[in-house]
Amino acid sequence: MAMKQWNSLTQMFFDQTTAMPDKPLLFAKKDNAWQSETWQQVADKVTQLGAALKKMGVSKGDRVVIVSENRPEWMVADFAIMAIGAISVPTYTTNTVRDHLHIVENSGAVAAIVSTKNLARTFLRAAHECDELQHTIVMEPFSIEQELNVTVYDWNTVINEQSSDIESFKAACADVQREDIACLIYTSGTGGAPKGVMLHHGSLLHNCDGASDIIERLGLDGNAFLSFLPLSHAYEHTAGLCWPLCIGAEIWYAESIEKLAANMAEAKPTVMVVVPRLFEMLRTRITRTVQSEGGMKARMFDKAIALGVKRLQHGESLSLLEKLQDWFLSKTVRKKVQKQFGGRLKALVSGGAPLSPDVGYFFAALGLPLLQGYGQTEAGPVVSANPPWATKMHTVGKIFKNIEAKVADDGEILLKGEMVMKGYWRNEKATSKTVVDGWLHTGDIGQIDEDGYLELTDRKKDIIVNDKGDNVSPQRVEGLLALEDEIAQAMIYGDKRPHMVALLVPDAEWLAGWAKANNKPAARLEKLSDDKDLHKAIDAAVSRINKRLSNIEKIRRFALATEAFTIENEQMTPSLKLRRHVVKEVYKDTLEALYARR
Repeated sequence: MAMKQWNSLTQMFFDQTTAMPDKPLLFAKKDNAWQSETWQQVADKVTQLGAALKKMGVSKGDRVVIVSENRPEWMVADFAIMAIGAISVPTYTTNTVRDHLHIVENSGAVAAIVSTKNLARTFLRAAHECDELQHTIVMEPFSIEQELNVTVYDWNTVINEQSSDIESFKAACADVQREDIACLIYTSGTGGAPKGVMLHHGSLLHNCDGASDIIERLGLDGNAFLSFLPLSHAYEHTAGLCWPLCIGAEIWYAESIEKLAANMAEAKPTVMVVVPRLFEMLRTRITRTVQSEGGMKARMFDKAIALGVKRLQHGESLSLLEKLQDWFLSKTVRKKVQKQFGGRLKALVSGGAPLSPDVGYFFAALGLPLLQGYGQTEAGPVVSANPPWATKMHTVGKIFKNIEAKVADDGEILLKGEMVMKGYWRNEKATSKTVVDGWLHTGDIGQIDEDGYLELTDRKKDIIVNDKGDNVSPQRVEGLLALEDEIAQAMIYGDKRPHMVALLVPDAEWLAGWAKANNKPAARLEKLSDDKDLHKAIDAAVSRINKRLSNIEKIRRFALATEAFTIENEQMTPSLKLRRHVVKEVYKDTLEALYARR
């Protein structure tokens, strides 16, 4: 299938609106009930907000910051900014004043759109210190007691003051070309200060075309996406917003991660864009629940997994008895689990971090296709995905069409195509190191098989080289550790050292049960991180994993963190990637002490 060759995302949006004006597009919960807006209603708001921004003096090429949780207004803001030829600058709701200040000053933004009062208070502290930023629109009623260095507007007032002139905006779209910058997305900063990635309209449309081609056989009509990953991340922005718009799908906005299970049952999505960490936690939770019930339920569940994995992983044909059992388990166990996800899922598209094949097979065995993909912000971000009809779980999928890919002499994956970024904003030095002769140097190590599937082994810059020159993949070992019941998070350490050590975070639910069973006063990490009994219990899990590791990978010693790695303590990025440099700095003495022990 070939997508229509639109010149811009906004041209695509207005064309889609003309084709299906009365079809529901955006869904959000208000007053405890799901409410929808049609394509036409959304387009009216896009043009009204776009007109308001133009009235404020925002013009083509200007940068406008978005600070908001996922909600319909996010999409309206993004496309209103692009509709006037300006550049959208999404930011994380978890940003501190310092983070906002860096992005506003680095991007040279002239305006911002913020959602809640709390987010506005944080953002305006940064905005007040910037000379270039002049206007801030707040979605919720917000009042200030003193004049700031920026004018604050009310969202509803701004929109209601403008008329909707869709035809003039559609005509203006003709002036925007595929190579024009659509958005400036700042990397989440796993290795330092975020850099602004310049993504053009062609990059995102190329992503949408490739994604549609991969799942064409599942049907591109009648789809519904449940959006819950941050739209400020390139992955959700492309796969959870632009792609659904390209295929005319509905977009439902989850209320929160805590209400995700209830929202899945209500929205009944056909596609969800997910990160592996969420499904690692879900697998643990589902397994624990089944094990606690015991009896026939547990045996049937285990059998459903075993038969499913036999079919999928080993490619083994089932005996007649097994086929009958498998059919029965699909009608009972699998149907029950699928219903919890809404009952209509065609694909769970996993990206943002490596997915353990064990986790992928677990959900696929339950009839929930968890399809691993790959990409990075600098590539729009999606580069490959596993097609549902030909999944290779140990890979990150088949490379999208119209992408050139090769492996450098040192094993690094290099990519070339329309999806490659224009560069890093105001950072030619970093750009020249990352894009050489049109080839994007991904920093990922891997190989490409004869069918065009990409298999990754590690991040080039994250590889640990021990004192003997051996290479160790930290993500592989950390992933294995985090799948143990006792362990929630792990970071291994050992660069230029004789062996590997680890910093571990016990699973909170497991820790609570262990503390109660062992008469410990509290199940808080800061109280138990040095407890010898707890170390002994965790050591059993580490020993199990060590049996599966080579000698150079084995964890010889470990320490327990005093708190979980979180976005709030800046030890995780908003997309749930480990900020190694931050964790190492916080626990530097603890990690070094592991080598001093005899």
